[in-house]
Amino acid sequence: MSESGPQELVGLRDEVARRLVHASGAVVPLAWVFGRDVGVEWVHVRAFFVVFAVAVTILEVLRLFVGLEWVVFEKLTREYEQENPAGYALYTWSATAVALAFEPAIAVPAMLALMLGDPVSGLLSDGELRTVKRPRVLAAMFGTSFVLAWSFLPLSAAALGAVGATVADGVKPRFRGVVVDDNLSIPLAVAAGAWLGLRYLPPVLAPLSL
Repeated sequence: MSESGPQELVGLRDEVARRLVHASGAVVPLAWVFGRDVGVEWVHVRAFFVVFAVAVTILEVLRLFVGLEWVVFEKLTREYEQENPAGYALYTWSATAVALAFEPAIAVPAMLALMLGDPVSGLLSDGELRTVKRPRVLAAMFGTSFVLAWSFLPLSAAALGAVGATVADGVKPRFRGVVVDDNLSIPLAVAAGAWLGLRYLPPVLAPLSL
């Protein structure tokens, strides 16, 4: 086996770990979806994300400005995130933003597009760094986000939200030389699209029943 073999295995293992952590965040909004009958309220979801966002912010300040070394950082951050806010922090901040700014019917699919749709897209991308992802990856992201959104929104608003998710995940724009991270942009794009769909489009077909 070549020297690169073990390194590739370690890299693959770390990437799978990141995807699993990514998907595990869905437990929080899904706890509200399936726990309303036992007293889980949206205010609990908002409170959780606010507390978690504060904790993540403190950790990022320590990591970036104090130099905190922690083995978890090695697993959850990529090389290009060493001197910038890490993806897990952007993930938390964007989920918190939509939880606070929007009603659950919009916020939950916006979160799930990031927490479940993005890992699916990432696995299909095979680690490729492309300005625009391949059509099959775009289609997978749209389909996953659309089904998730249609569970909470009329078809018309769900489709517009899924378009937002697909563009945010599949196109990598740069702002002042920095790539806009989809951990930040996916929930915001889905929420904006869904909100516009609810406000300006006729409610074509009711949400699917969970």
